[in-house]
Amino acid sequence: MTIKKITADRLRPGMFIHSLNCDWIDHPFLTNRFKIETGRDIQKIREAGIRDLYIDTSRGLDDPDAPSAADVSQALDAEMLQAVATPAVMPSVPMEEELARAQKIHAEANFIMHGIMQDARLGRQVQVERLDPVVDKMAGSILRNSGALLSLTRIKDKDEYTFQHSVSAAALLIAFCRGLDFDEETTRQAGIGGLLHDIGKVRMPGSILNKPGKLSEDEFAVMRGHVTASLEILEAMPGLPPSALEIAGQHHERFDGSGYPNRLQGDQISRMGQMAAIIDVYDAITSDRVYHKGLTPTEALRKLFEWSKYHFNPELVHAFAKVIGIYPVGALVRLESERLAVVVEHREANLLRPLVRVMFDGKRNYYLQPEDLDLSRSQGYGGGDRIVSCESPEAWQIDPMRFL
Repeated sequence: MTIKKITADRLRPGMFIHSLNCDWIDHPFLTNRFKIETGRDIQKIREAGIRDLYIDTSRGLDDPDAPSAADVSQALDAEMLQAVATPAVMPSVPMEEELARAQKIHAEANFIMHGIMQDARLGRQVQVERLDPVVDKMAGSILRNSGALLSLTRIKDKDEYTFQHSVSAAALLIAFCRGLDFDEETTRQAGIGGLLHDIGKVRMPGSILNKPGKLSEDEFAVMRGHVTASLEILEAMPGLPPSALEIAGQHHERFDGSGYPNRLQGDQISRMGQMAAIIDVYDAITSDRVYHKGLTPTEALRKLFEWSKYHFNPELVHAFAKVIGIYPVGALVRLESERLAVVVEHREANLLRPLVRVMFDGKRNYYLQPEDLDLSRSQGYGGGDRIVSCESPEAWQIDPMRFL
């Protein structure tokens, strides 16, 4: 099997689509893999804003000039490495100390958002002032040690995804703002916007919102209406910061104008809207859904870099990579020694060589006595251990949070 990447204008009938190469929620196709039968199939792909995609030359026609998926991945990895080459912001509090606080803050934020979504669903007045204290707590936790709260954002219940995704979006936006040295008030407003950005989903039919499968084209069109619904709800809330409306109204806009609802492009999208688009997709594609298996953080970041050619502001994607890290805190990684470890803390000099907690022998398939290993102290690739990949916890049946 040979997978190649081609631009949509090189598609022709007889080719087999291996991947549409876009966020699964942003395309109207029932499947990600199918054979191109007619010119109408190609037109539909272009209308969906898909600029490039992957074909399987073993199941359909080839494009001899197209690069292989392996070559594309190698180039993206080099770009990612360059983006995180500069020193990172170091935590002021150890991970173990902050994690307990972060767990309480995360639980409180989920509880409050559950109530706010319920109020909005029932048509009650949403009390925005309830959000201020929890956003301040989230910002404080991220200031002390961003890895603690961000590691919790990957824990979601498939049945309660909507409000848990909102909490994750808020945490990611707050961390993003901190990485860009935004002032405290701007960061607070971003947190509120993240919490409320999807509130319009309470007006979506339950049969669509909770459908255990891919949406049809008609259902997809209805689902897109959640952005307009969010703005209607938020505009009725007194005292809401303008940036919250930008986040809610623009997080599905795309840099090349292929997004919705207004097909804004470039600087027509506010800076906060551009940031919200990045974190919204990152959290969505790293989350498990009934019909979609979440990507590892490293795979998701690689996709953001790939899609930034058209969909995102490349400068902001690079900045986000430095905030989140190629191997985020809480990620399960495989070392060159074939041992598995959980990333515990980043190191200032090199985001690729964090402090990890080694706890599993991947070759012999058994647990080890947990041991902390500071990869930044390893001398060269040959003399010390290093990370070779980010692993799926489900595939290994390991819960990384047990070891933080």
